[in-house]
Amino acid sequence: MTDAYVEPGTPDTRGPLRYLWWLVTSQRRRVAAGALLGSAWMVCLTLPPYLLSRAIDDGLRPGRWPALIGWVAALLGVGVFNAWLAIMRHRTMTRVRMDAAFRSVAVVVRQATRLGAVLPRRVTAGEVVTIGFGDVGVIAGTLTITGPGVGAVLAYAVVAVLLLTVSPLLAVVVLLGVPLLAVLVGPLLWRLQGAETVYRAGQGALAARFEDMAGGLRVLNGIGGKDVYAARYRDASRALRDEGYRVGTVTSWIQALGVGLPTLFLGAVTWLAARMAVQGDITVGELVAVYGYAAVLVVPVEFFIEGGYGLSRGLVASRRVVRFLALEPDATGGETVPDGPGAHAALHDPESGVEVAPGRLTALAGARPSESAAVVDRLGRFTESAATWGGIRLEDIDLTRIRRRILVADNEAALFAGPLREVVSGARERDGDVIGRAVDAAAAGDVVRGAPGGLDAWIGAGGHNLSGGQRQRVRLVRALLADPEVLLAVEPTSALDAHTEAAVAAGLRDARRGRTTLVTSTSPLLLDRADTVHYLVDGVVAATGSHRKLLDTQPGYRALVARGGTGDEPGGSRPAPPSGEAVR
Repeated sequence: MTDAYVEPGTPDTRGPLRYLWWLVTSQRRRVAAGALLGSAWMVCLTLPPYLLSRAIDDGLRPGRWPALIGWVAALLGVGVFNAWLAIMRHRTMTRVRMDAAFRSVAVVVRQATRLGAVLPRRVTAGEVVTIGFGDVGVIAGTLTITGPGVGAVLAYAVVAVLLLTVSPLLAVVVLLGVPLLAVLVGPLLWRLQGAETVYRAGQGALAARFEDMAGGLRVLNGIGGKDVYAARYRDASRALRDEGYRVGTVTSWIQALGVGLPTLFLGAVTWLAARMAVQGDITVGELVAVYGYAAVLVVPVEFFIEGGYGLSRGLVASRRVVRFLALEPDATGGETVPDGPGAHAALHDPESGVEVAPGRLTALAGARPSESAAVVDRLGRFTESAATWGGIRLEDIDLTRIRRRILVADNEAALFAGPLREVVSGARERDGDVIGRAVDAAAAGDVVRGAPGGLDAWIGAGGHNLSGGQRQRVRLVRALLADPEVLLAVEPTSALDAHTEAAVAAGLRDARRGRTTLVTSTSPLLLDRADTVHYLVDGVVAATGSHRKLLDTQPGYRALVARGGTGDEPGGSRPAPPSGEAVR
């Protein structure tokens, strides 16, 4: 099997059916092999009734034992050969499904990576998970129709031809009966498609709500909203359950008809053939053959119904995948100066008046952290603005280049599950000495020493097995190891005690010496280490200078730093880290 996960190709996103067809054409040979094996297996199912009828009419009734033995031997040979075909068909179709699943996962992951920071604004994490697991599995199962589905059509035609040699009336009954079964199930398939669409959308929304609750339990506990949100989740869950019952009702009818209608069809054909045998129109062997042909037709009829059911669900799932793949990231720009300015260029935000000098440590201090964070978002080109870098508008620089050269590190940055060494190393392998220097600079030595296994200790998703202060320092270690040309850090010490904060302030300055760095903070320990401090009032620079100069000349700045205000309202006091969050 080709490694579709490495290079899945370019999907056709013009519609759900075209996407499914792309999955088929991406593995033409394997699908063709599956269709050939499935067709051969299905057609070979029609041979035993014929061989059995010949054994009865040519050997058993006249008492010709050599003929009987010959036909029985042929029947045995066909059975063994068909068993081998069944094994190979199943093996091939499993590979077809796996390739489709891996290929779909790969394009979904690639699209998520392509969207980058815009992804959370376009689609919830719960919906992405639902697409990446649930919908992809449904789509992979849909490709089963390319194997036995094709064979079912051929088997239907072969049985019709064989019945023509026995009785034209029986052939007509079969030719008309099978399409009638498909017509009876058709409306249910359309209804299922609508119910599945609603159910899948609700499933993604509920998954997103659960993720929000799990990630915000500490906040919900603090504001007393845990029970309220739990009640809302229960209500949404009940609504989704009711929708699931609706889907299950339609599905049960389809599956019941898939078993019941072929059985009724078999009974009708057998009854008609038995009457013809009694009247002498067909022989006993032909009666047995007709029963066998009708019984064999149960298999392709079931595949017709199951194929329609699978295709209906596959269209719903692929429609969600196509919708996700159609999302576009923010404009990359780069038409004027793709690579951006040369080294040692200043960043400037005209809206606030903030300028980040190259090679220096700059700090933003404001009563509202949201205003400081907004400046960082503009300078990091996470929002549209007139911000410039070296006199060049950020919008005119290729976004990929900006992401490689400017790193925005905030307290909500995800920590991925894995060994601590991998969590902080990022895209490149780092040796122990390099990691150790970054750990020392972020005052995270106690995190490494306290974790079982040190740098090989396992970090849970989101750093759930770390305290708030530990997570903050691990994020800082990762940012320092990335060693970007420009580092924009949002409140890098907000969850730390004074002693650890002082160590981080000193370590950050030494580690980023000669590199352009911006931090947002109201901590005097960090502000005192900055080369330049911008004092923000209502999101605009009110004064610029060193920390000590601003203390002497700006009463508002002096009051802000004295109370360590980090609340969203002026005058708010800096809260102490939650229990268990402070660094010990």
